[in-house]
Amino acid sequence: MEKLPPMTDDGRKSRSDGVQSRERLLLAAMRLFAEQGFAKTSTREIALAAGTNIASISYYFGDKAGLYRAAFTEPAPKAHEDIAAFTNPDNTLRESLLAFYGQLLGPLKQGDLARLCMRLWYREMLEPTGLWDEKIDNGIRPAHAGLMLLLGRHMGITDIDGDDDLCRLAFCVVGLAIQLMVTRDVVDAIRPQLLDSDSAIDTWMARMVDYAVAMIGAEQARRAAAAAPPKSTPRKKKA
Repeated sequence: MEKLPPMTDDGRKSRSDGVQSRERLLLAAMRLFAEQGFAKTSTREIALAAGTNIASISYYFGDKAGLYRAAFTEPAPKAHEDIAAFTNPDNTLRESLLAFYGQLLGPLKQGDLARLCMRLWYREMLEPTGLWDEKIDNGIRPAHAGLMLLLGRHMGITDIDGDDDLCRLAFCVVGLAIQLMVTRDVVDAIRPQLLDSDSAIDTWMARMVDYAVAMIGAEQARRAAAAAPPKSTPRKKKA
């Protein structure tokens, strides 16, 4: 698969009178890259779909690779800001989990943009250019570490790095949100009212916090049972 070059500082340019043109290019690029992949999508197609000229791609993004990188990364929330929000030690467990799910599921309120992001991520996983690996290293891995820190703090676990069960729990907690993100089209087909408004998405996030708290409680109970000394069986008296 074709690999993208590393990001450079001049990959993004902007001007006040070209914001709309740049946004049209990004949206057109997201749609076409998601449908066809990086290699099969031409800059001419993107410019035509955006109603602009090819030179604008060079002006705003440098080249096709720069445009692809922007389409893949810009709509996503900034990882360091999100991690700080849900790892705040002053937050309760529920407040932290709500912040965590808020940054994962908040984009669902953007409607078609969220769908485009997911489809572009699918395409990148199927036809990797190297950006998915960057996403894991620079976004997913730090967020997972932050979730482990959050869970460890609220469960009284100090050696979080060596705790495989805590890692499993973290994957299960985030899996509640990933499942919804991946199967949104299925939810829309079966029970569309569950995601048809901002308030419906807020309700889902609140329920997800409840489910996550229950999972955390179940893991704490499992650990407590495993750590408890075995009960001695009373001896039978001899007849």
